[in-house]
Amino acid sequence: MNIFLAGIIQGSLVEATIHQQDWRDAIGDVLKRHLPDANVYCHFSKHPQSITYDFPEIQKTFDEGLHEARTCDVLIAWLPSASMGTAIEMYEAFRTGVAVLTISPMTANWVVKLYSHKIFSDLEAFEAYLASGELEPFVRNIRDTAGETENRGNE
Repeated sequence: MNIFLAGIIQGSLVEATIHQQDWRDAIGDVLKRHLPDANVYCHFSKHPQSITYDFPEIQKTFDEGLHEARTCDVLIAWLPSASMGTAIEMYEAFRTGVAVLTISPMTANWVVKLYSHKIFSDLEAFEAYLASGELEPFVRNIRDTAGETENRGNE
């Protein structure tokens, strides 16, 4: 199973700085415990200095990330607050039949509602879902029924 980690990097910060990225390790640890054979792609790990990039490197890097989001099996979105880049990754993944699992308190946010197949309130709820063993059949179902809205739910 190919998994793409998406989530807030710069968010709404005005300066060329980024939010803490320790959430990537926390989600990675959960994935190792429950899906040890998964191939986890972290675009930020591949481009840790991307905040310093200029055009055309910004465009190339962003497009590369969108390609990965569209071609994975599962996109996990970490959204403690809004992220325009993550919103685009979620949209691209969702519209191509990728299962989008979002960890966020922003359950009223339209992008979160529209482009998440499942929404988890926190990392613990996400881990409980992985422990249940329901992910793999859910991903197969999403691929088989891409575009249908019945496959959504909050955890």
